[in-house]
Amino acid sequence: MSETEQATPLEQPSAPEATEATAIPAPEPAPAPTPAPEATEATAIPAPEPAPAPAPAPEATAVPDAPAQAKVRKPRKPRPVLAAVARWTAAVVVCGGLATGTAAAITSADRGDVPGLETEDDGRWAYPKLSLPQLPQGSPRPFTPGNDGEVHHADLRRLVLPAPAGARVDPKRNGAWASVDDYLALYKKGERDDLGQAIDDSALRHVAARSWTMPDGTKSAVYLLRFKSVGFSEAFKDEALDAGSEETVPLEGVGLIDRESIAAHVKVPGTAVYALAEEKPYGPEQTRWAYIQAGDTLALVVQSRKGGVETVPFRQTVILQTQLLG
Repeated sequence: MSETEQATPLEQPSAPEATEATAIPAPEPAPAPTPAPEATEATAIPAPEPAPAPAPAPEATAVPDAPAQAKVRKPRKPRPVLAAVARWTAAVVVCGGLATGTAAAITSADRGDVPGLETEDDGRWAYPKLSLPQLPQGSPRPFTPGNDGEVHHADLRRLVLPAPAGARVDPKRNGAWASVDDYLALYKKGERDDLGQAIDDSALRHVAARSWTMPDGTKSAVYLLRFKSVGFSEAFKDEALDAGSEETVPLEGVGLIDRESIAAHVKVPGTAVYALAEEKPYGPEQTRWAYIQAGDTLALVVQSRKGGVETVPFRQTVILQTQLLG
């Protein structure tokens, strides 16, 4: 850079000198009437080429680090904190996925298949899944609108409770039709004649039965008696059997009778349950039985077992048979 150019931005004394310097290349014009045009031309001339000279100033005053920024930087190593955060994030995602999969597996599995969550055996029997039989076309079920007579139109044999798993079923009474004598054989000999006459007077239509024995020795029998109408069915239950009291007609081999209350466990609309049990002291076996009133049908459920009949399977059997009839 020349000495003159260096002095231009710092030592220029005044505007007049700058005017003279810029007027040197212009030839002497004809004498003008007044000096005003000269001033006009001087001021109208654009800044000479040296005027942009201050541009190099940034080079002198540039920050030394500026060129370094233009250099290609090497990739930085990941910071320890960021790496730790990344590792923890990945761990949380993996654990969350495992937890979700485990929860789905537990909720979809059967409770008895999950260790520690097995349902304790409460003595219930493993009955097959129950289903109501097909009705004739246009026939309503009992206790529904259009069936004010509470009539069971289904095949009575299909309404007998099936035997539970592990039972040894009596081939003579396996959901088939049964005779009146077969039913009367359940009662004491001195009561059978009167009950037989009451059945004749009650317009009994059908009797269906099933009986079985469980591995623990519990013997069960279910009898369904369908009468001509609900009136005949209720009359036989109340007048012939006196099922709702401890003075009911006793079964064969039964001594003292105690009335049980299991109505709170049986909640089937349109039905009534009357349960009884043999009181102590009883013989080698105890007997428990229940009558189920369901419209035109009266059911009898009987269980006996050496040492005493268990409460849970007895109530379970009564409830399921009531549901089939209701």
